[in-house]
Amino acid sequence: MGTIVNVAFIIMGSLIGSLLKKGIQEKYRMAINNAVGLAVCVIGMYGIITSGITIENNTLKSHYELLIVISLILGVLIGEKLNFDDKLNNLSYKIEKRFKLTGFAKSFITGSLIYCVGAMAIVGSINDGLLNDPSILYVKAILDGVTSIILAATMGIGVIFSAIPVLIYQGSLTLLSSYLSEVLQGDLLSQLCVLGYILVLCLGLNFLKITKLKVANFLFALLIPIIYYVITLFF
Repeated sequence: MGTIVNVAFIIMGSLIGSLLKKGIQEKYRMAINNAVGLAVCVIGMYGIITSGITIENNTLKSHYELLIVISLILGVLIGEKLNFDDKLNNLSYKIEKRFKLTGFAKSFITGSLIYCVGAMAIVGSINDGLLNDPSILYVKAILDGVTSIILAATMGIGVIFSAIPVLIYQGSLTLLSSYLSEVLQGDLLSQLCVLGYILVLCLGLNFLKITKLKVANFLFALLIPIIYYVITLFF
């Protein structure tokens, strides 16, 4: 139920945002875009801090620095080798041109990354499937709904299609929760969350036009902690 509600809120928010878009002047649209960029940066930094920093003996202690650096480097090398970001953008632009959906590519990719990357998507899906507790995903649904209104109002209706990867991703985690619950916990979960929130921070920087990072290429960084975890099981 949690994922279904989440998807419904994204769709409703996107429809509302697309209606509001026609009544928003360009200068206000730019101001909202900057506000969204700042908000996404804050969410990313907050997630990095809460997932990767603990307090021990009244002292802040960071974790996983080396693994994060290695994961980002190897991940982006894989992404660049596969040219994943460009291929994803090209496919999105083809759909945008074919169906005459202005802003589809940017809004779809941005929305998909924001909604799918993060601790709430992972933990919420597992809790929904394993404990029959969709409360985390209900909170995420509200946040995603508000975000989709803003994204659709500033970037285009394409954000509504980001509900599809959310349905597939979170739905799969929920269905497989009984198998994943013992794996996606502890250090591995924290490592994935830190990397995920780093990608969210990258999205915020792109929003503000501070950087032009190909964020989709960094998605492969999420595979490295999983590979490392599997290796440690045998050695």
